[in-house]
Amino acid sequence: MSPFIASTILLTAEDIQRRIVELAREIERDHPGDVEIHLVCVLKGGFMFLADLIRRMQARLTIDFIATSSYAKGTTSSGEVRLLKDLDTALEGRHVVIVEDIVDTGLTLMYLQDILRARAPRTLRTACLLSKPERRQVDVMIDYIGFTIEDKFVVGYGLDFDQQFRNLPYIAILGES
Repeated sequence: MSPFIASTILLTAEDIQRRIVELAREIERDHPGDVEIHLVCVLKGGFMFLADLIRRMQARLTIDFIATSSYAKGTTSSGEVRLLKDLDTALEGRHVVIVEDIVDTGLTLMYLQDILRARAPRTLRTACLLSKPERRQVDVMIDYIGFTIEDKFVVGYGLDFDQQFRNLPYIAILGES
């Protein structure tokens, strides 16, 4: 049993769903007409965000998954990014949106943008649910931001601590029990 609890609710389930509707509209606005949007979800944390986002979109879309690691089992990034699972489909000539749960140091996102850009998509944009600009170590482009938050370790809505708390329908600050 973990000595930690999700102590303070930062964003309610309603806040999250309301903002996801707005993000879906923003993404579709930037991809007008009959453009197919290819969403690349960063596992594991981004899966709930992706699921709710695509349910709010009317555009033609496809999805794929990629997995990286920079945390191991701690609450701070190691700074070293590793690719754990690559894409199943090619990106060349496609309109791609990376779907990320949280951007803090920016190192993981910059790594992903670099490797995906090298695969020659027509466009490459990024949507993140949470952004922690105080933690940025690199200047990384984020096109769609759900919420900007303070530098607190958060869990819920797909985000975890040691594989726990992903199932919470809200986002909470991790605290000690």
